[in-house]
Amino acid sequence: MRTFGEIAEIARQRHGDAAPQGNSTLAAPKSPAELAAIPDDRYLSMATRCIFQSGFNWKVIDNKWDGFEAAFEGFDLGRWVLSNDDDIAALVSDKRIVRNGAKIATVPANARFFAGVSAKHGGVGRWLGEWPVTDQVGLLDALADGGSRLGGATGQYFLRFMGKDSFILSKDVTAALIREGVIEKPATSKKALAAVQQAFNGWAEESGQPMTVISRTLARSIDA
Repeated sequence: MRTFGEIAEIARQRHGDAAPQGNSTLAAPKSPAELAAIPDDRYLSMATRCIFQSGFNWKVIDNKWDGFEAAFEGFDLGRWVLSNDDDIAALVSDKRIVRNGAKIATVPANARFFAGVSAKHGGVGRWLGEWPVTDQVGLLDALADGGSRLGGATGQYFLRFMGKDSFILSKDVTAALIREGVIEKPATSKKALAAVQQAFNGWAEESGQPMTVISRTLARSIDA
C-alpha cells in the first residue's frame, strides 16, 4: 500500500490539482460546531434527497426539489413523526414530487429516527459532529440500522453533502483501494469495511488531511 503522498503524486500527475495540500476545489468539511448549528429539518431534507436520488436521475430530483420542500412542509420532524397513512396517500398523488411510495414512506420513518437521535444527543448535527471520523463505518451502520434506506452509498452521500468529514466508496475510490491492496473487491463485508477504515485512518494520520480530501485524491489517482 502506497503512502498518501505517493498516491497524491499519482493524482497530481494525472489531473494536476490533487497534491496533499491541493484541496482548493473541495468544500472544507464542517466542524462539529457547524454541524450542530444545522437545524434537524435540514438533515431530514438531505436524507430524503439522497434517498430519492439513489437509482434515479439526480438532475430530475434537483429540478423538483422546491416542490419536495413544499410537499413535505419543510421536513419539520414533529410534523412527520405525527403523520399518518392519509398523509402518505396524498403524497403518492402529489405531482410536485417523484411519486415513489416506498421512498415517500421513508420520511416519517427517518423523522422518527432523527427525532430520537436529537432528543438523546441534543440535535442530529451534534450527534454527527461528535461521532469520530475514525469510525465512519460505525456511523454508517448506525444510519443503516436506525434509519430507513440510509445504508450503503446513500448514507455516504448524506454525510458528505451535510458536511461531515467522510469518504465515499465511489467506483474510482474502490478501484484505488483495490489497486493499493486494501480490498480485493467492492467493500460490502464487515471485514472489508474495517480494512477500508483502517487504511483511511492511516493515510489521515500520515498526512493530516481530512477524509474528504483523501477520498477525492484516491478517486483522482485513477485514470479518467
